[in-house]
Amino acid sequence: MCGIAGIMNFRSAVPPSRAELKDMIEAVYHRGPDGYGYFTNQKVGLAHARLSIIDITGGDQPIRNEDQTIQVVFNGEIFNYLELRKALIKLGHRFYTHSDTEVIVHLYEQYGLEFVAHLNGQFAIALWDDNHQRLVIARDRVGIRPLFYTENDGRLYFASEIKSLFSHPSIPRKLNLRSLQEIFTFWTTLPPNSLFDGIKTLPPGSMMINERGERKIIKYWDWDFSPDNVDNNRSAEDWAEELKSLMVDSVRLQLRADVPVGAYLSGGLDSSVITSLIKNFTDTPLRTFSVGFDDKEFDESRYQQELVDYLDTQHSHVVCKHSDIANAFPKVIWHTESTILRTAPTPLMLLSGAVEEAGYKVVLTGEGADEVFGGYDIFKEAKVRRFWSHSPNSKWRPLILQRLYPYLKHSPTGSGTFSQNFFQQGLEDIDKPYFAHIPRWATTQRGLQFLSDEAKSAIEQQIRFDDINSLLPKNIHRWKPLNQDQYIEANTLLSGYLLSSQGDRVAMANSIEARFPFLDHRVIEFASQLPNRYKIMGLNEKYMLKKAMLGLIPDRIRNRSKQPYRAPDSQSFIIDGKPIDYVAYLLSEERIRHSGYFNPKAVSLLLKKCIKGRAVGFADNMAFVGILSTMLVDEMFLSEQKPCAMDFP
Repeated sequence: MCGIAGIMNFRSAVPPSRAELKDMIEAVYHRGPDGYGYFTNQKVGLAHARLSIIDITGGDQPIRNEDQTIQVVFNGEIFNYLELRKALIKLGHRFYTHSDTEVIVHLYEQYGLEFVAHLNGQFAIALWDDNHQRLVIARDRVGIRPLFYTENDGRLYFASEIKSLFSHPSIPRKLNLRSLQEIFTFWTTLPPNSLFDGIKTLPPGSMMINERGERKIIKYWDWDFSPDNVDNNRSAEDWAEELKSLMVDSVRLQLRADVPVGAYLSGGLDSSVITSLIKNFTDTPLRTFSVGFDDKEFDESRYQQELVDYLDTQHSHVVCKHSDIANAFPKVIWHTESTILRTAPTPLMLLSGAVEEAGYKVVLTGEGADEVFGGYDIFKEAKVRRFWSHSPNSKWRPLILQRLYPYLKHSPTGSGTFSQNFFQQGLEDIDKPYFAHIPRWATTQRGLQFLSDEAKSAIEQQIRFDDINSLLPKNIHRWKPLNQDQYIEANTLLSGYLLSSQGDRVAMANSIEARFPFLDHRVIEFASQLPNRYKIMGLNEKYMLKKAMLGLIPDRIRNRSKQPYRAPDSQSFIIDGKPIDYVAYLLSEERIRHSGYFNPKAVSLLLKKCIKGRAVGFADNMAFVGILSTMLVDEMFLSEQKPCAMDFP
């Protein structure tokens, strides 16, 4: 894992300088504390901050070809690099390092722009081809590694994080209110938007080609749930055996490193799968890490300990208190560089700190299994709502919803009248690809009521659920409903939040590389061929994954209902009946009024509600965390001084 940054001239006569690149790359020191590397010529400048994982002594970047006409900087890992290296040597290519980065150089020489199709990995790549005067930047298939860019004064600037771009004095800094609306709807901005004006993100599975003054972005990979790909003739046993074999290979590949590799253990099915495969099918010593809470509503420590005992793993456990979340939250926002709606990334940042303290640089995690194999309650909820929609006046069909969300203290299914009103939202829009997401997005959008009149008037067009259509493939209406739900989940919550704010950013805050075996593209493509009855069997989620793991993990864990990872939200910031100091300052009417984003009176009433302990629903808590994180973004990145991490408690 590393950080990259660079500049390409289009019309500017001033060549990129090492001093400019130095400022940009040093802004992401946390991504690569093991050293810096640079390349500059009249046209382009590349910079790299290295976290040494593979070929520790010889893998410094940029990496070049034999005649130095191709230069590459790279953030991430190519897991199949040994197989690629062997094949490329047979084709006559000569290597001067043992790093995974060098296979990118020779793949490009061999296959041109098709080189990305050969990569099994998680990556953000910048490649300069001097012969064609071409800059290529590419991002991995599902968006695990970040990559941002902007254009200013005849130059293209790009980097792993936005703070690198803002370190350049020519890049303006302004919050994009339209993007803020998107987050308060979809939990994330819609690509290519970021939270900031003029700063764009390269979408997952995409490549930007800059050549001789022209730029184009191509999509080289996407989630594909075409019904033509589904194989309905295979037995469940046959599917399960292939899935187990594929997951074993994915885990083996992702364990490749020249440093020790650990694993997160949450107590749920997904991390249990990963840790069990490491234990049973590899020679890697099993070192695990978990986070728990002193608030029992959120704590899963008993399940974690059950797996620790079963697997006999060397284990570290972090207990997170409300005050820990409050104290660490500003640092989280410094690293996420975005408004977020939940505090959940914060304990994970504290957990990655424990990984660093243990002397590890890499961890495997179970993220992605729910999107790939149909694990979320939202998928089961949509299945029930579609059943209900065929008889909307039925009194018993919606009662099935009571089987969902048993882990929630304030479940939306707890009250019959409220439940029917809540889940009935959008029932008439059953033909919309985003039907499953309407109740969630409607709840999230309640945070928009806190926008100031000035902010509302400055937004040219209010956000609509139909805006999601810009992300959807043209043939999505041919797909089965569950597959539509999966696609939208993968391209909003997963790529825009879980892999970013809750994934890469909080791991890299402590220079830890997270790896995701369930997001191996071969696993995703396998699951896209799986009949939906083998994803959700009745209301039994991830049926095929559970079947494939029979005998490898305890049945109590294997058959346990999905309980998503959560953390305390607004209550974390109220101590002894008062908001902690920085919260009181940022949410004061004066500071809110000065920022211009939110209505001071409305925010004040919300804060009082939280102080009284009456903010118990999702809507209030998401609004509170969203407003607070936005104000932290404003304080850190948009104030007059050069952006820097705030000195909060």
